[in-house]
Amino acid sequence: MIAVVQRVNSSSVTVDNEVVGKISNGLNILLGVKKGDKKEDITKLVNKIVNLRIFQDENDKMNLSLLDIKGEALIISQFTLAANVKKGRRPSFDSSEKPDIAKEMYEQFVKEFEFLGVHTQTGIFGAHMDVNIQNDGPVTFIVDSNELN
Repeated sequence: MIAVVQRVNSSSVTVDNEVVGKISNGLNILLGVKKGDKKEDITKLVNKIVNLRIFQDENDKMNLSLLDIKGEALIISQFTLAANVKKGRRPSFDSSEKPDIAKEMYEQFVKEFEFLGVHTQTGIFGAHMDVNIQNDGPVTFIVDSNELN
């Protein structure tokens, strides 16, 4: 699984001119599920993201996690993160997981955030979404479950 994690002042997602998810201070997370990803990857990735010390403390140092600040999360599925762009000019999506499996894993990822007490909003899996992100910093990380211990 691969996630683009952005520290935000606010973020929202709109589908068919209707806001379906909106947060203030916290993380905007774009999540891609790749073939071969396992359920264990969900827990590894969730724990890494919620505990990343990327929020400012009283000394203006990145020392606080999402859990520390009681921040929110907007989690949006994005199959294009699993694309391969090495050959040619058209991305290949052969590495993206099948939609039914990816949806199940995405939903479990969201549930694990909620289980940890994070106020969580989502987009709509498979929908065309307009995402509004007010990135704070900007602070952005790419976190790949295959690179975690």
